[in-house]
Amino acid sequence: MSENGPLPARIARAGEGIDGTVWNVLGHTYYFKANCDSAFSFETYDPPGTFVPPHIHPTQDEFIYVLEGTFDLYLDGEWLQAKAGDLVCMPMGKPHAYYNRTDAPNRAIFWVSPGRKLKELFDKLHDLTDPEEVVRRSAACEVDFLPPGSVPGA
Repeated sequence: MSENGPLPARIARAGEGIDGTVWNVLGHTYYFKANCDSAFSFETYDPPGTFVPPHIHPTQDEFIYVLEGTFDLYLDGEWLQAKAGDLVCMPMGKPHAYYNRTDAPNRAIFWVSPGRKLKELFDKLHDLTDPEEVVRRSAACEVDFLPPGSVPGA
């Protein structure tokens, strides 16, 4: 058994975090859904104007299932849009970012595989307001942000 342990059987209710765990990360609300060796998942509420700038997960594949709204996405050198019902696949090692550039909030389910250190990272980022500290803590948990200005349109 790893530090994440086995996946317990349960229902993770919409708009709620498992064990009441909800993270506020730079304007986004993340609801904890699951954490085990093979995956980590969370539900997001992304108000208009929020975004996660270009970054790379060197050890994880990441996925987004869009529940509501439209995301502008940077995926491995291209700008695309994902809408409700779309599944976004972001392979490990490939740069990606997401933005809510609409006037309405977005909701989605995100997950990474394997789980690795993402829950630990969210625990460290909760209520943090300094973007430079977010970048530093993220690098320590295997999420590498690209330098500002390195992606046109980001």
